[in-house]
Amino acid sequence: MAIKIRLARGGSKKRPHYAIVAADSRMPRDGRFIEKLGTYNPLLAKDDERRVVMNVERVQYWLSQGAQTTDRIQRFLENAGLAEKKERQNLKKGEPGKAAQERAKEKAEKAAAASAPAEEPAEDASAE
Repeated sequence: MAIKIRLARGGSKKRPHYAIVAADSRMPRDGRFIEKLGTYNPLLAKDDERRVVMNVERVQYWLSQGAQTTDRIQRFLENAGLAEKKERQNLKKGEPGKAAQERAKEKAEKAAAASAPAEEPAEDASAE
């Protein structure tokens, strides 16, 4: 049985509240879980200590039993100092979107067209 430490969503529409749970990976997100390990309230300020509340001993127990964490839970553990920071790569983050790339291409074409006629008369003057 593959155990995952993950978030289970609760709360109403547009007012999320998550439980940090140890669950079988085959169960649905908000379905059956083995143990509730804490809570996460994204509506609270980032510096509020009640934003993420975890039972650290139980989390470490499940990790020792081979449980895998999701990316978000891994970040919570890193912030709590319980896990080493993993280097992440988001290779697409720095790239502009499609529309921005098209605008840049058009701008480059206009600049090239504007500079091309300016260069030709200078060449004709030097030929004489």
